[in-house]
Amino acid sequence: MPFATLFFAAALGTTPPVAATPMPTGEALTAQIGAHDARLFWAVFEGCDAGALPDLLAPEFRMIHDKGGLAEPSRDAMVADVAKSCANRQPGGTQAGYKNRRLLVPGSHRVRAMGDWGALEEGAHVFFEWNARETRWDMVGGAHYMHLWQWMPAEARFRLSQSYSYDHAGAAPYPPAPGPQPRK
Repeated sequence: MPFATLFFAAALGTTPPVAATPMPTGEALTAQIGAHDARLFWAVFEGCDAGALPDLLAPEFRMIHDKGGLAEPSRDAMVADVAKSCANRQPGGTQAGYKNRRLLVPGSHRVRAMGDWGALEEGAHVFFEWNARETRWDMVGGAHYMHLWQWMPAEARFRLSQSYSYDHAGAAPYPPAPGPQPRK
C-alpha cells in the first residue's frame, strides 16, 4: 500500500481497507480441498472429533443424503449429531467400543473451481467397521459424494456449505465374481 494512503488514513483516524485474499487455483486449490476433506472425514469417523467441525462448516451448512433426505439442516445440528455419536462410543455408551473409518477411493477425487466463489469436490469412498472378534476392519459399504466449498476471502479459507451423499450401497463382494473369460 502506498505510503501516502497509509499516512492520510492514519491522520484521519481510519484504517485502510485490507485486500481480500484471492481464492487458490490449480494444484493449490486441489490440495486445500483435499486437506479439508481429510480433516472433515477424520473428525466424523476415526477421530470422532465434533469440536473440529465448526471450523470446517459454513454457518448455513446442510447435508442431503440419499437414504434420509435432509440429514443435517445446519452446522449446529451436524456438530450436535457427531458429538452425540462420539459420546455413544465411549465406555458405558450405547455403542461402546464402536469404531469406523472412511477411505477415499484412489483416483475418484476431483475438484473444480466455481468461479471465485468456491469449489465443487466429488469423490467416492468406502466405509469400514472394526471387527473386534476377528481383529480386523470389515468393509461395510460405499458411496459417492459432492461437496460445495465456499471461499471465505476475509478468513482466507474454505468452509463446507453443502454436502450431497448418494449411491450408498453394501460392500462389494470380494473377491469379485469371475467375469467373462477373454477369447483365445
